[in-house]
Amino acid sequence: MRYMMLVYSTEGPDGLPPAEAERIRAGHAKVMEEAGRKRVLVGAEPLAPTSTATTVRVQNGMAQVTDGPFAETKEHLAGYYIMECENLDEAIEWAAKIPTECQGRQGCIEIRPMRWQPSHKHAEADLDKSISVNG
Repeated sequence: MRYMMLVYSTEGPDGLPPAEAERIRAGHAKVMEEAGRKRVLVGAEPLAPTSTATTVRVQNGMAQVTDGPFAETKEHLAGYYIMECENLDEAIEWAAKIPTECQGRQGCIEIRPMRWQPSHKHAEADLDKSISVNG
């Protein structure tokens, strides 16, 4: 099953010191390298700070655009991973490896199954069946 792991972090007023930022980048690189080697990583990207966000709401057919994130919360979406996992337990194991201090303070990982997307492993199996049947 394909899961999205949403990385939430709390933005600190001064960001991260360079050594800490490098430690966090190395932590993400380690997770991505391992997940890539095990062929479960579908994608992963960091997001720019919330100060760069734009929110669009449509009311009465008119788009209303505001600067900033959708909600006033302490934790903000910092990035995501998409992984092909056998089950939620495996997704939890991967989520526990993902650094969440991306924006300066400890955060959390929200795991959500993705809808209406075929499992990558099942798609490969179907392709293999198709090739063997069709020559």
